[in-house]
Amino acid sequence: MYLKILGHPIFTVLNFHMPMIVDLSHPLVILAGENGCGKSTLLHAIYYALHGERPEGYVYRLEAGEVKFPQAYLFDAEQHNPRTQLELFKDQPEMLEFLGMASHGQVMLSLFRESFPRLPDGTILLLDEPEMALSVSNQRRILKMLMELVDQKHFRIVCATHSPVLIDAPETYVINLDRHVNRNVTATDLGVEGASTIQ
Repeated sequence: MYLKILGHPIFTVLNFHMPMIVDLSHPLVILAGENGCGKSTLLHAIYYALHGERPEGYVYRLEAGEVKFPQAYLFDAEQHNPRTQLELFKDQPEMLEFLGMASHGQVMLSLFRESFPRLPDGTILLLDEPEMALSVSNQRRILKMLMELVDQKHFRIVCATHSPVLIDAPETYVINLDRHVNRNVTATDLGVEGASTIQ
């Protein structure tokens, strides 16, 4: 399955060369790159394409062949943190108690263990930085959980991440957006690792 992006207002600002072709045929695709390189933008573009939405200035062609997907689900770890949306659980006292006691990382793990497996078989799961708040060992756990969703429920997963655990895993297909020219990445005048940036 290929997504060919012919025009996108944000990618144009980032000076991406069009058309941009994204191979989505692998079951576990990783979008990697520097802060501001367009990972989240591309993830949302994929979501729009799969839902047939056409925001202004966005032109694409999705070549899915005979593949049919019951739904595409976009999860943004920053926007969809259940601990910041307690009103959604006002009728679930046990969940409210858990959210009040658990750490952010524990809440994230519960989503992978309990919520995502309830999605229909064959779902396309789009994840924006799912490793947020997770230790390295728990990042390895969610990689295992993602592979189980692929193997047991036939998910197709696209994940924007900074996690070396996910990026370096042999099971993943990595699209590195740093290979594209863009003008929105982290400034290069912040110093080097281990050196002070205080003047």
